Amino acid sequence: MGRIGISCLFPASWHFSISPVGCPRILNTNLRQIIVISILAAAVSLLYFSVVIIRNKYGRLSRDKKFQRYLARVTDVEATDTNNPNVNYGIVVDCGSSGSRVFVYCWPRHNGNPHDLLDIRQMRDKNRKPVVMKIKPGISEFAASPEKVSDYISPLLNFAAEHVPRAKHKETPLYILCTAGMRVLPESQQKAILEDLLTDIPVHFDFLFSDSHAEVISGKQEGVYAWIGINFVLGRFEHIEEDDEAVVEVNIPGSESSEAIIRKRTAGILDMGGVSTQIAYEVPKTVSFASSQQEEVAKNLLAEFNLGCDVHQTEHVYRVYVATFLGFGGNAARQRYEDRIFANTVQKNRLLGKQTGLAPEAPYLDPCLPMDIKDEIQQNGQTLYLRGTGDFDLCRETLQPFMNKTNETQTSLNGVYQPPIHFQNSEFYGFSEFYYCTEDVLRMGGDYSAAKFTKAAKDYCATKWSILRERFDRGLYASHADLHRLKYQCFKSAWMFEVFHRGFSFPVSYKNLKTALQVYDKEVQWTLGAILYRTRFLPLRDIQQEGFRASHAHWRGVSFVYNHYLFSGCFLVVLLSILLYLLRLRRFHQRALRSSSAAVLWLEEGLPSQKGAGPL
Repeated sequence: MGRIGISCLFPASWHFSISPVGCPRILNTNLRQIIVISILAAAVSLLYFSVVIIRNKYGRLSRDKKFQRYLARVTDVEATDTNNPNVNYGIVVDCGSSGSRVFVYCWPRHNGNPHDLLDIRQMRDKNRKPVVMKIKPGISEFAASPEKVSDYISPLLNFAAEHVPRAKHKETPLYILCTAGMRVLPESQQKAILEDLLTDIPVHFDFLFSDSHAEVISGKQEGVYAWIGINFVLGRFEHIEEDDEAVVEVNIPGSESSEAIIRKRTAGILDMGGVSTQIAYEVPKTVSFASSQQEEVAKNLLAEFNLGCDVHQTEHVYRVYVATFLGFGGNAARQRYEDRIFANTVQKNRLLGKQTGLAPEAPYLDPCLPMDIKDEIQQNGQTLYLRGTGDFDLCRETLQPFMNKTNETQTSLNGVYQPPIHFQNSEFYGFSEFYYCTEDVLRMGGDYSAAKFTKAAKDYCATKWSILRERFDRGLYASHADLHRLKYQCFKSAWMFEVFHRGFSFPVSYKNLKTALQVYDKEVQWTLGAILYRTRFLPLRDIQQEGFRASHAHWRGVSFVYNHYLFSGCFLVVLLSILLYLLRLRRFHQRALRSSSAAVLWLEEGLPSQKGAGPL
């Protein structure tokens, strides 16, 4: 009969065999042997599964958290749970030049980590729509009757009060921030309007509303708030969790002697409206100046602020450059261009005795209008007739003097100081006219390519107006593109190109500009950045109230990992101890076998046994 013998590192006394007939012999094996083998198998299994669990759970943790945050931003369309006592609220009223809007924001209780910002989102009503309301006219219209301002703004505050739970009113901050329309008023009229708000609102509403919560903000503040809002939604204020994330080396303002820190790269913003153009971006490195005059100008353009709740922590300290250029918006630029055309043509006609543009039959040839389109400029009772030639390159050349560039280094539009941009490690988002110029007609919004844009713009400008009208009637352009857009698309394309590449000095090879109307399918207002900045100290309250709970929760999370490692380590030690013990037993057993073999040999040869004799 065949027989299988099993013998490993165990002593010979543990040897057992299995045969087809004698299988039950395993049952005669010592119970201790079976228990030890079972323990070893269990130890190895537990060690293996512990390693697998730790790897699976914590190997994907950062990716899962990152994905969850991304998903939360994209799918943030659920109605706000007003029955949740842990949800906090904040209200911002944007008092603009043409009207005022109220925005209601909400956020959960802070997680207790002083390095994290509040997770502020726009409140949504039962129908999942953002809680926003707008009224007209602008607040500056009440400059002559400031006593009526409180009545004017009451509908906005009543609207907000209906959506914020009554029990939360006393702890809900209210900010009334006035922009362009109020800036042009005399200081005395500004003060009268704000005084009326500060006096009457606390009488009728229980919101948290102090003297500093109503003010006229500068263009610089508005630009900083817009920059904060965009980067918050993009998640650029969060911690680095992936090796492939774009990072930047930063010299913290005020601590230039300290080592630079590495954190997520923030995005710059470009916003071209109808009247003005604005640029804002982080300046991570300490800047130098060409002259003392330039340094003085730069102080008004650089903002240094801490978004963190602890002023002693520098993790969220940022240095941001913000510059606003009046007259450089799309419509204002066209008006400046037409004014110069009119003045120069009238002067040339007078000096040379010509009649250019004075009759439809002899129009002024405008390279910035589409081919063969007819237009008119009317000033002081006179009419100048235009006809488009659709020459994009000539249009660009004609617009270059309007940039008002100087020969001084580190300057942009109008010779204004601009700190260096690290083009190889930067990213910008272009809003408003940057998006309309690339998308409404050319249908190439998103990732910007100078080569593709110029080709598309040249083709559009050189296309006859009759063909463009036919395409418009067939609905080939964006739904909100009107005839005014078609008419001035050629001009605005050239203007946008020149401002971006010549004015702000971005190279034509720059690949990191994204033109957009929304971020994560949401329109991001500067008011989001305003409430983020103004509520930055609120987490201190939650941190102090729940410090113990937060630290305990943190220890539980950390100890879970270490307990797994400790558990695995203990099993490994036990396993090694058992193996060492078995090896030692086997050595003793082998020595005993050799001793007994020698005694038998001596007996067979008739020699006396030597008690205790060792091996030869």
